[in-house]
Amino acid sequence: MANDLAPLTWYSQFSVAPFSRTHKSLLGDKIILPPSALEQLLSAATVAAAPATAHAYTPTFDPYNPHTYSAERQARELYQETQQQLPHPLTFRLVNPANGHIVYAGIREFSAQDGEVGLSPFLRQAMGLPDEIEADTANGGSLYGDSDVPIANGVNESLRPGQALPRITVHAKQLPKGTYVRLRPLEAGYDPEDWKSLLEHHLRSNFTTLTKGEILAVPGSRGKGTKKHEFKFLVDKFVPEGEGICVVDTDLEVDIEALNEEQAKETLQRRLAKTRRAPGNMEGSSVGEKLELWDHVQGQVLEGDYVDYTIASWDRSQGLHIELGGVNDGEEVDLFVSPLAARQRSRPRDDEFVFGDTGNTYPKWIRLQPTNVELEEAEAMWVSIYGYKFPPANGDPAKNSPRSFYIRVTQFNQAEASIATDEGDYSSEAPGPEYESCKNCTQWVPHRTMILHENFCIRNNVLCPHCRTVFKKSSSEWSNHWHCPHDSAHGNSVSSKIKHEEVSHTRRSCPNCSHEATSLEALAQHRTTLCPGKPILCQFCHLVVPQEGDPDSPNPKALLSGLTPHELADGARTTECHLCSKIIRLRDMVTHLKHHDLQRRNRSRPAICRNVNCGRTLDGVGKNGDVGVASRMGQRAGNAIGLCSICFGPLYVSMYDPGDKALRRRVERRYLTQLLTGCGKLWCRNEYCKSGRKNLAITEENGQPLKSQTILPMVKPFVENLEDVKGSPLHFCVDENSERRRGLAEMMAATSTQGQSNGKGKERVAERDGYDFEWCVAALEAEGGNLDRAASWLGNWAPSRAETRH
Repeated sequence: MANDLAPLTWYSQFSVAPFSRTHKSLLGDKIILPPSALEQLLSAATVAAAPATAHAYTPTFDPYNPHTYSAERQARELYQETQQQLPHPLTFRLVNPANGHIVYAGIREFSAQDGEVGLSPFLRQAMGLPDEIEADTANGGSLYGDSDVPIANGVNESLRPGQALPRITVHAKQLPKGTYVRLRPLEAGYDPEDWKSLLEHHLRSNFTTLTKGEILAVPGSRGKGTKKHEFKFLVDKFVPEGEGICVVDTDLEVDIEALNEEQAKETLQRRLAKTRRAPGNMEGSSVGEKLELWDHVQGQVLEGDYVDYTIASWDRSQGLHIELGGVNDGEEVDLFVSPLAARQRSRPRDDEFVFGDTGNTYPKWIRLQPTNVELEEAEAMWVSIYGYKFPPANGDPAKNSPRSFYIRVTQFNQAEASIATDEGDYSSEAPGPEYESCKNCTQWVPHRTMILHENFCIRNNVLCPHCRTVFKKSSSEWSNHWHCPHDSAHGNSVSSKIKHEEVSHTRRSCPNCSHEATSLEALAQHRTTLCPGKPILCQFCHLVVPQEGDPDSPNPKALLSGLTPHELADGARTTECHLCSKIIRLRDMVTHLKHHDLQRRNRSRPAICRNVNCGRTLDGVGKNGDVGVASRMGQRAGNAIGLCSICFGPLYVSMYDPGDKALRRRVERRYLTQLLTGCGKLWCRNEYCKSGRKNLAITEENGQPLKSQTILPMVKPFVENLEDVKGSPLHFCVDENSERRRGLAEMMAATSTQGQSNGKGKERVAERDGYDFEWCVAALEAEGGNLDRAASWLGNWAPSRAETRH
């Protein structure tokens, strides 16, 4: 209703409040106004025009009918509430008189001090104001003037030019809903993975308006996600055209175009440089591709670079074996794996992975069991090959030549894995009774040559007492052999030792929060579990957003509900239930629909009209699954013989009839009239009607038309058993739609299997035995005889025969 009001006219001047009195979380285009501004806005709100007539609030109001006063009173109260209703959303036009800058903004709250307005950092920059506002307090002057002088009309008259804070003018200005905006990046090479989620999340969270010519700064990251960066855009064009648009509750199409031709060329060159990494190209890394099971894929990777692969499908009942090999001696290539799921949306990197192998032995492999919890909702598996980059502090020159490798994905089952483990347990057994183990190298040697072997072995070989590995005394492997004092890691080269110290024993800070991890593996675990900056696919806004929250103090509601902190807050938005039209929070919708399903399973069959030709229920049904709506509206059949109000209408008389004697005579006359004269309808299929018998081609035994003396014995059982509602049917002619619905209901009830909607736009086919005939009649009555809508009604509101049995 607010949209129908005339434009709101209001403006005032305010001093810009310093940061000390501005809300710390004030972001985007939000402002904070004083409470006095809200009072002025309400006073300036357009008063709706009074009705032309004295009693036009409700069209059915009758001053002589006391039953219409209640609706009239409610309508008058609702009308009074709209007298001072502010537009939504409330937007403002900010003007800086010092430099003429104009920008549009939305309201955060009305909690600023009188005469002041709180601006976000974005608005300060757009208005050309300094980040830190300080006043000249020389000569003992106060920062805000004399506190004893009152502030009137939003202006502090005591502020002198040397002491006053910057002042701006705030106009109430309603903007049209935007449908299109064109953004131009201020730098070349902008190529984030998901512009849609990045922009939509930023705008929806922080902005109410967009102003033409302003600089929009979108937070993001460059590289592999560890470096913060702001992507800046010039807001260039709108539809509809004007100074600004509103971006709330509208479908906004966004185009990103280069600022000029030079920027477009530079961006194209950077993208081409990335695509030059083709397999076999000696200049760069391989291009990632889709991995198929059992394929042996060759590739190469530069130092500090990644090659990303995707496993799109596999047998979920078996495990995955991902193997990396073919790496030359002295080169370090790591293997990282992460599932693509709603709670994991980042490609695996050295500081953000779910599974990884950073050791120094090849081939490297990762085995994922089919029961692994991380694989439950995985859409695909992301595999990344990383050319480890040694820190520059080690003094080694950078290695620019690509490192070769192969990647292979296979599957295994539990039986194969257990057999392989059992076979490895017998590797230390002697090959025969004539062999014995060398005390120096632990090899199995025949008894006759043991003395010669030991003399040679002791002079040339050495056994590491920690890992029991044998080395030549003069080899570089032995001279560079090392064991970590903190864990069980070991290696045979200086580079492997440096890498182990860097990866496992160097403290790392999370780029998205204040968490400090003891190692790179610990940082990766933090970033894929509790980090507030971990990207997720929100099930409510359907955008890739940070999960938010405090890793040191988890939200109890989020833990109990199984939602992330972002989803917990985003799920607080409400929507209308498609079944009952109630307003439900998004995060409660699943539980709400389960209640509907539980009620549906426990519903009892509706009573239908006793007339075998009628396709109506006894007390009426509604589109929202209501059974008995006619009873609640005071329109139930009102008879004891089981007929609906339409079929009982011709039999109704307003007379006292104890024992239903007169009613029996009327029923008997109704049968006589039908069989003697008929209803004359072409669609009639009533066997107890002359027209129906003709349409059904039913002929009499003697070829003569029915007479009263032959009709009375036919209808006598129905008249005598009139009180037997369930046992004895009645046969009265009905309208075409009712008779057609009856036939469709019989057809639907005979169907063995039914499809049922799950309430989310998808169709599921359950193991059902169909629906009872009474429910089919109710569904067709509620949906006006439409078969498709009736089937959907049954799925939403009716229990199947199988569910009724259970």
